[in-house]
Amino acid sequence: MVCFTGGADTGTDYDRMKAKGFVERSIERGVARGKLDQAEVFHEVLEHRWYMAEKAKHDIPIEDAAADYPTAGVAGFVARAEELEAHFASRVRTVVRVPYDPHIASGSAISFRDLQPETRDAATITIRPGRDWQGHAPGQYIRVGVDVDGVRHWRAYSLTSDTSARDGLISITVKAMPDGLVSQHLVHRAMPGTIIQIDQASGDFVLPQSVPAKVLFLTGGSGITPVMGMLRNHDFDGLDVVHAHSAPTADDVIFARELADAPTGVRTIVRHTDDEGMLTPDQLDEVVPDWRERETWICGPTPMLDAFEEHYAAHGHTELLHVERFRPSIVEAGEGGTASLRVGQETTTLDLDGGTTILDAAEDAGVLMPSGCRMGICFGCVLPMTDGSVRDLRTGELTTTTPDDPAVKVQTCISAVAGSCTIETTES
Repeated sequence: MVCFTGGADTGTDYDRMKAKGFVERSIERGVARGKLDQAEVFHEVLEHRWYMAEKAKHDIPIEDAAADYPTAGVAGFVARAEELEAHFASRVRTVVRVPYDPHIASGSAISFRDLQPETRDAATITIRPGRDWQGHAPGQYIRVGVDVDGVRHWRAYSLTSDTSARDGLISITVKAMPDGLVSQHLVHRAMPGTIIQIDQASGDFVLPQSVPAKVLFLTGGSGITPVMGMLRNHDFDGLDVVHAHSAPTADDVIFARELADAPTGVRTIVRHTDDEGMLTPDQLDEVVPDWRERETWICGPTPMLDAFEEHYAAHGHTELLHVERFRPSIVEAGEGGTASLRVGQETTTLDLDGGTTILDAAEDAGVLMPSGCRMGICFGCVLPMTDGSVRDLRTGELTTTTPDDPAVKVQTCISAVAGSCTIETTES
């Protein structure tokens, strides 16, 4: 955990330190080590302040930390590195995220909170939103803008925090996917103090104001995250709630401790798929015999969602099922073609197959594109197409325009080129 106390304004801190010559001396020491630029040294001083405060059990003025930093010596920093290794042994970090705010941009105070490891590849990240944050309903998600190697990438993550928290903090729980650029960065590489952007909460995967008397939650893997938001924020006492969750092994169960101590009114069933296999729709009659009487919220891997959607439809109970997908369901691919991506006065031309989204192809080619949920829900990826045709990979529907017609908006995260297309790669 990294926690700076006292509410000091970091911009003011910096100016005060600079005026008294502390910055120059600290920088001189950092530069002598041959590893730190001015900004990095200032971050080191702030981190050093926290260690001094933790040792002293009270807040330490920033001037004292800056004065002590150059005299800590190499041995001191070696020892501190060992402390860090022990402190972050389970990848505990603190990463604070805020939406765009001019005060943050000018260097006002940023607080730090825990990054709580949930499993070997998942962690809960605590966020202090800016003053424009409008709150959220349990089950909703936010778009998160993260800078990775100097490029901002947008992804969507479910909110898992208690909406009644007095400190105003929110949290997302992220699972590092093998091919997930942003999720891997957040869970394994993001450093304390990293600044990101967040949008307002979105999504309709929520419980109604009057929760049904009988509820079924079906979750798999990281699909538990929106449901955990519901479990933490609703009173199920007096209701009949069943939560069936699947994960490969016991070590892969996100929120394992909370699931073992389910709230009153909730019966939890945890299935380890490596040993027991996936929970399949035909097993519902055995596991939850009265599933036909329960309104159901389901989130998990695409094959799981597809199977249960088909099952509920086949039994005439589609109206009972509420589905949250983290990835779009691809139903049709075309023959592909050529996509021309205009960035200012320059154009990047890509030859694409009919099953690759324009967004994925652009990012692979190093072309920056806006994005969000990456499954066609949030519309954070919408860009104008000035010519050509694209195919919606979920429906097979074609969208077409010509240079003589007005540009049309296309969702690049679920669209593939169909013949050729020209897209202006600026945020809508």
